[in-house]
Amino acid sequence: MGAQIRVYKRRIKSVTATKKITKAMEMIAASRIVKAQRQVDASSPYADELTRAVTAVATGSNTKHPLTTEVDQPTRAAVLLITSDRGLAGGYSSNAIKAADRLTERLRAEGKEVLHYLVGRKAVAYYSFRDRAVTDSWTGFSDSPQYANAKAVATPLIESVLKETAEGGVDELYVVFTEFVSMMTQTPVDRRLLPLAVSDKSVSTDKQPQARAQYEFEPSAEGVLDALLPRYVESRIYNAMLQAAASEHAARRRAMKSATDNAEDLIKSLTRLANAARQADITQEISEIVGGASALADANAGSD
Repeated sequence: MGAQIRVYKRRIKSVTATKKITKAMEMIAASRIVKAQRQVDASSPYADELTRAVTAVATGSNTKHPLTTEVDQPTRAAVLLITSDRGLAGGYSSNAIKAADRLTERLRAEGKEVLHYLVGRKAVAYYSFRDRAVTDSWTGFSDSPQYANAKAVATPLIESVLKETAEGGVDELYVVFTEFVSMMTQTPVDRRLLPLAVSDKSVSTDKQPQARAQYEFEPSAEGVLDALLPRYVESRIYNAMLQAAASEHAARRRAMKSATDNAEDLIKSLTRLANAARQADITQEISEIVGGASALADANAGSD
């Protein structure tokens, strides 16, 4: 029985050490969520306004730009998948990978070849283990992305869109990431970045015509699009990376909190088992002492 108590004590000690680790990781993730959320809030207005500016240029001119012109019969698409470099974040990365798989299946059903671009070691490991072709990949900055990282990712993607399909280029560009909705809700989404979907906003919701702004482009509308659209792609990818980083920290905090709570429950359960084993051990010792005293008394009575 004493050996069983020692086993329980060792397990309690081990689980207590694990609980300290998960609690520390929970607190670290909680502190990083605030910073990541502020970065998302700071980058979203810039990305939205840049999108409106590009849309205004595209709708205010008749220029046929390769980054805004729909291809009649697209045959190849690029998919950028954003996951994490580290684990211990619940189903964060796997949910994003599943969303990318669904998008890939949909594009292939439309008769398009899909080229995969990956961000994060989890996506790289997933595709490598399954021997799936990867056009390019980036790792090492998923939890704290910088604008330079987004620019490095956007450059080959823009080049692929500008390149002719016969030369290995793509007709469409999609990004798959986890959108940060709240501390408790993060949703994997897929968005098409290119060609830019241009909508006519000259009519308001009450069906009354609005005055449409007149633009003059210097040196030309095509030159403005050449300058703005790469910034548009970079800002959108950067915003997606920041949203993914905030979602990763939120998912890790939630996973570590669950692990800490489970560790506490396991410690309580093991403590009860250890106390029961100790009580049984004490009861057995008392029974042996009482039994021994009774046997000694009987032996003394017989000798008399």
